[in-house]
Amino acid sequence: MKFDQPATPNPIDQERVVTRPHTRIEGPLKVTGQAPYAYEYQLPETPTYGFVLGAGIARGKIKSIDTAAAEAAPGVLLVLTHENMPAQGASDTPVPQQEDASPQLAGPEVRHYHQAVAFVVAETFEQARAAASLIEVEYDVTPGQFTLADTVDSGKEPDDAVDSVVGNFEKAFDAAEVTVDLTFTTPDQSQAPMEPHATIAHWDGEQLTVYTAHQVVHWVKRGLALTLKVPQKNVRVISAYVGGGFGTKLLFFSDAVLSAAAARVLGRPVKTTLQRPLIFNNTSHRAATIQRVRLGADRAGNLAAVGHEAWTGNLPGGDTEPACEQTKYLYAGEHRQIQTRKTELDLPPGASMRAPGEAVGMLAIEGAMDELAEKLGVDPVELRLMNEVQFDPEKGPKRPFSSRKLAQALRAGARAFGWDDRPRTPQERRDGEWFIGYGVASAFRTNLVKPSGATIRLEPGGTVTVETQMTDIGTGSYTILGQVAAEMLGVTLEQVQVRLGDSEYPESSGSGGSWGANSASAGVYAASDALRRDLARKAGYTYANAVFRNGKVWQGAECTELSDLAGKEGVSATGSMTYGDLDEQFMQAGFGAHFVEVRVNAYTAEIRVNRALSVVGAGRILNPTTARSQCLGGMTMGIGSALMEELHVDHDLGLFVNHDLGEYHVPVHADIPDMDVIFLDELDDASSPLRAKGLGELGISGVGAAVSNAVYNATGVRVRDFPITLDKVLAGWDAQE
Repeated sequence: MKFDQPATPNPIDQERVVTRPHTRIEGPLKVTGQAPYAYEYQLPETPTYGFVLGAGIARGKIKSIDTAAAEAAPGVLLVLTHENMPAQGASDTPVPQQEDASPQLAGPEVRHYHQAVAFVVAETFEQARAAASLIEVEYDVTPGQFTLADTVDSGKEPDDAVDSVVGNFEKAFDAAEVTVDLTFTTPDQSQAPMEPHATIAHWDGEQLTVYTAHQVVHWVKRGLALTLKVPQKNVRVISAYVGGGFGTKLLFFSDAVLSAAAARVLGRPVKTTLQRPLIFNNTSHRAATIQRVRLGADRAGNLAAVGHEAWTGNLPGGDTEPACEQTKYLYAGEHRQIQTRKTELDLPPGASMRAPGEAVGMLAIEGAMDELAEKLGVDPVELRLMNEVQFDPEKGPKRPFSSRKLAQALRAGARAFGWDDRPRTPQERRDGEWFIGYGVASAFRTNLVKPSGATIRLEPGGTVTVETQMTDIGTGSYTILGQVAAEMLGVTLEQVQVRLGDSEYPESSGSGGSWGANSASAGVYAASDALRRDLARKAGYTYANAVFRNGKVWQGAECTELSDLAGKEGVSATGSMTYGDLDEQFMQAGFGAHFVEVRVNAYTAEIRVNRALSVVGAGRILNPTTARSQCLGGMTMGIGSALMEELHVDHDLGLFVNHDLGEYHVPVHADIPDMDVIFLDELDDASSPLRAKGLGELGISGVGAAVSNAVYNATGVRVRDFPITLDKVLAGWDAQE
């Protein structure tokens, strides 16, 4: 099925199951420990254990590596290095687009700290770990570049974040009546999922089965096949439950490749989990940015000049952190200059982290809008409203938004939050030793869709089974896909069994880019539509007149039980959803607004978020329970990004020194306040047959800016060097004295 025309009325519009709040159907398995994660699968054969040794330098070459003591250690079965690693093919991990080298144990060259340099396999994990400590590596160290600010002059326009110039920005900015010219910095950040990167690999002859923690099954299947030089048909990947990913599990790393290679050599299963320091330095992270935002407006607040420049760094061939992308679409402005420059750094690889681009880019553009509003003497909400636009500001009316409820979100949020009662000037409101401040920011996240397929089977007895490669990374995929199948076939959610995360099932979008629920649901829709047609024909009904309801197929007053149509063998259908060019005809994005109240201690500058509200327009909300959970998670991450998350770079050695969950600070329960989410009624006909849009990453995009703006409103101190920590607020107060 191809979605190349705006959606028309279809069975999803009944909304008997879809749009209704349902708790996660796999929840009981998870809370009772029965849902197996990658490291927990039980195999008939006793597994061996792998341990990855990471490089102790950031750049250079291995002069020598002595593994004799490790090989002689108790329980050791195999030690792999670049000297005896089986030949590898070109791979897209850990640095996407770098296809000239196999990245695992590919030495002697070392390209980043904790790059895998050896892999020890033993009978127990403790034996493998102990043996790894006996390996002696001698390096030739090459000076590296680990500081983004020192490389900005060498930045180049990347292929994955091209410049956008409309009109004459410099002339319009110089002529503007009111301007702001501001620089923001954001640090390196880690996805830090609770579940570590982990893999169990075993071979049966030429057939490889890999249980691994990954967000997109067919990507890791393809990548492993290329790396190991085996046909894709010989690789099976199982990733039924994933304990968080936030982008880092869109790639695959040393645990998967080395477990598979070693298992083939040994003829025994190998299971490996990356220790926390390697998760921070061996896998991916969000790269730091330097951003300059220039806005020019008339005295009424109408934007004429919109400029956003960003610098970011990565290993050669790696991804760009596209911090400017949202600025292309957020607000009106005839003259625009959006530019990204990428430099080469010798830090661990930068790649996708939740809402790549927008999560950090919104900190800058929405902070700049707040400062412009103050300079104009205009309500920050009103400034955003007066620069509202219903079409792509770069392309004009010929490319309208498929749906855009930014204005409605700002107005609804202002009413619900009590924005009119906000403190109008910094330090205006105080409660004992706490200053109180309010902040607002828009929310934006591009809507993406991916081809996706599924198999739907009507079982004997009338129950339904869904099978698709789609993954569930804690987002509610099992439940949402079950709801779609139930809606389409006229049964209850309790009558649907959902099976996910197996490469034996039809290829699906996987989880990433906020495309998962909408895309995978569209795949289930296509398969269900094919099954509905088969069942209507089997019942002798005209499909256009067939209605599926209450476990029956109806045509007028006549009906047939689904269980009768299933017979003794059951009936199945496989379908997939592909897409035309509606995303080119219409700019597609989710919009919303974030409102935050903070308390800042007048003596210590301790910052506490007191309450937060997000108002979201993201198409049809397929399940308000799981959707709300996604938004609350995004808001939590946004608060963390604003106030605490930062990978500290050792600028001499080239590593992230706070490489564990003790020193890499993320919000905990005590940090998170009373939060609420309001969903706006919205259907996006151009997005998918379900009229839904991506949601998960919309929840984080802009939250940090609302926190930052609230901190200023409370304290009178603008902190543009994130995260906002109390020492920076105290320094601002000292500077004011």
